[in-house]
Amino acid sequence: MLLVREIMYCKPGKVRPMVEKFVAMSALMEKAGQGKMRVMTDLVGERYWTIVSEFEVENLDAFEKMMSGQGAPMDAETMKQMDELMKGYHDLVEFGRREIYKLEN
Repeated sequence: MLLVREIMYCKPGKVRPMVEKFVAMSALMEKAGQGKMRVMTDLVGERYWTIVSEFEVENLDAFEKMMSGQGAPMDAETMKQMDELMKGYHDLVEFGRREIYKLEN
């Protein structure tokens, strides 16, 4: 089992809109059978305006399939909602990175 952590560094004043997108995306992912995503914001950190999301995948193959749209099937309406939800998110973020960890327990 792998833990995928997405770390996004938002532009000043853009954390709340990005959190709202991630929370809505989590609900859509869960509805599509892709598991629940945790969404966190920083209280203390190296940079202000940081959002971290975490979700688990079985292996790298499952992650690659999910990222290419071949994972758990989403119906057309859910895909449309996901596309609409993520429009313009680049306007909220300065940069980000991804970390993938192997869960040992």
